[in-house]
This record gives sequence, C-alpha cells and structure tokens, in this order.
Amino acid sequence: MARERNLDLVEVAANANPPVCRIMDYGKFQYERTKKEREAKKAQKVIEVKEVRIRPKTAMYHVGFKLNRVRDWLKRGNKVKIRILFRAREITHSQLGRETLAEIAGDLADIATVEQAPLMDGKSLVMLLGPGPHKGGAEAARRAVSNARIRPPTEEQRAAMPASTSVEDETETVETASESVA
Repeated sequence: MARERNLDLVEVAANANPPVCRIMDYGKFQYERTKKEREAKKAQKVIEVKEVRIRPKTAMYHVGFKLNRVRDWLKRGNKVKIRILFRAREITHSQLGRETLAEIAGDLADIATVEQAPLMDGKSLVMLLGPGPHKGGAEAARRAVSNARIRPPTEEQRAAMPASTSVEDETETVETASESVA
C-alpha cells in the first residue's frame, strides 16, 4: 500500500502490541522534526551564572558599585555568584564575610532570592543569588544567610543525623531539654 502511494512505512511504536506503523513521507517527517527542534532551541533562554569577587576588608561603599552591576545582571535574568575571597589569616575571621554576604542579601532582597546560602569553597565563601524578589523581604534574606551553615555536613555527620531531622529540629529539642531540666 505504501509503495503504491510512493511513501514509506514507518514503525512508530515498536513496544506496543501489535507494533504501530504509519504510512508517511519519512524525509519530510525528519525535516519537520529538525525544524521544530531548531525553533524550540531559539525559544530557549540560556541562564548565565555571573560572578562577583569581594574581599572581606572591602568597604560597603565600594561593594555598592559591584552591586549595581549585580542588579543589572539579575534584571536580565542571570544568576549571580558572590564570592568572598580570604587570604592568609583572614580565613579565621569568616564571620566578617558572612556579615558582608548578609548585608548584600538584604540590599538585593527586592530583586534577588538567595538560592544557595553561603558555603565555604576552599578559601572563599560563596553565595548564589537568583532573579526574583526574596519572600519576606530584606530581613528574611539576612536571616537566611546568617542562619545557614558555612561548611556542608561531612559524610560522617550525615550518617549520624536521622533522615527526618534538620538543623531546626535539633535546636528545638535542645530548648525543650533545657526547659525540663530547669
């Protein structure tokens, strides 16, 4: 039947019982499929991750200039990685970097969401911001940064923690235990 019409017999669903076949022009089908893929690729939006590097001793006045650039990137829909670089003995004062990141998160809360809380990455502290306002405003953004763990838990710590327990659950149990003792 396909030969009479000068078309191809194409197996559409091989796993079906019985197998499903269609009579079609296979060359035209392939052309249309690649055309649709090209159109879908054009419509796709590529999200870039930009990075800003700051030292812990950098004054907030100077950080403000970098934040202007960060605002532009976030308005364009890019994600921004903010990295606080520590040198030599500065690493012992990682709380200064955390405070700087908390202030940055608060300043950008109207346009950015904290997607990854600050984590130590070698000798630097890294936070990832995504476009879109932070729920709860500037104070919630500052709390999200200041309450986060700096270092990710090790494999031993993960194994010791029950799967349902989170950091907040542990602090609640400590508070209730101290109330019952008192």
